[in-house]
Amino acid sequence: MPSIISHPITHLRKLGFTLLLASGPALADIVESGYCDPAQPGIAALARHPEIYNIHLENDLFNGSDQGYTNGVKLSWVSANLKDYVNDPCLPLTIRRLNRLFTSLHRTGYSSRNMVVTLGQSMYTPLDKTRTDVIPNDRPYAGWLYLGLGYNERDARQMDTVQVNIGIVGPASLGKQTQDFIHDLRDIPRFKGWDNQLHNELGIQLVAERRKKLWESKKNNWLQFDAITHYGASLGNVATYLNSGFEIRAGQDLPNDFGTSPIRSAGDSNAPLENAMARRFATGGMLVFISADARLVARDIFLDGNTFAASHSVNKEVLVGNLAAGIAWQWQGGQITYAHYISSKEFTTQTTNPGYGAITLSLEY
Repeated sequence: MPSIISHPITHLRKLGFTLLLASGPALADIVESGYCDPAQPGIAALARHPEIYNIHLENDLFNGSDQGYTNGVKLSWVSANLKDYVNDPCLPLTIRRLNRLFTSLHRTGYSSRNMVVTLGQSMYTPLDKTRTDVIPNDRPYAGWLYLGLGYNERDARQMDTVQVNIGIVGPASLGKQTQDFIHDLRDIPRFKGWDNQLHNELGIQLVAERRKKLWESKKNNWLQFDAITHYGASLGNVATYLNSGFEIRAGQDLPNDFGTSPIRSAGDSNAPLENAMARRFATGGMLVFISADARLVARDIFLDGNTFAASHSVNKEVLVGNLAAGIAWQWQGGQITYAHYISSKEFTTQTTNPGYGAITLSLEY
């Protein structure tokens, strides 16, 4: 029997999908369908079809606070380039079956495409952690646990992303348990008011976004620059909004993608490759960036409260935005990024401008 040491890539692939899709008989399909080239199966074939595993962490402790959007974590798997979303053997059979439910979201106008599978959790708390009653002028306690299926398609200058998120808001999202565990681990006092969190509600969110490279400097320059815009929309009981923004990057050997990769829905920018045989992280380098995003918000369940039941809510701001600055270091096979975000006030009685830090680790196999 082959050992784990003799086949590290195969076992890492199994572990990644176990984290993303949970254990069960359906995961047996992954071993067979993980071979992107059925004519030449094995590790050599897998190496020609590199995939990316991302770990995202956003937390307001980087801003010296512990309230508002207080924590977000997301695991994501980014496929190799695909011929399509329902037949390509680069995708596990379980995922191909799920994709058949969303064929209307698949674009056909690009030659390069890939898929992103995410598992994420976010949590929101008011400012005063000691109160056990509802705080009328501060945001509700809330958690959000979700599975996301994203579809990226691109050419040299443009990328279109469609993502569907399905999950749960409320006690079943395990927001309280997760925060209590982390606070106990770090010897930080617990928040006392989680009994007032939003009620359980199935959450569905459909997000579409387009990114464009407006300008990029010559590739033979040691210091390169590019400018990327984005605009899009979200529809669902979790969030309904229009958004638009930009990013400017400067650095050495800028990656062939469409900007940084925040937890924000449709934010994964590990783009498909124009050359399917290439690797995204083939060279080393560093870059710095600034970015901005503005939203016109019609619904935000974490401020408006439950959709179908009475719950705590606050009067949200309709126009909100954030600014970010960050740095990324890339090596052959991976990248680590840190960004610091400052946001505008999200509801009328909010007393401070919230901020948080974001770390993303991307590994290519």
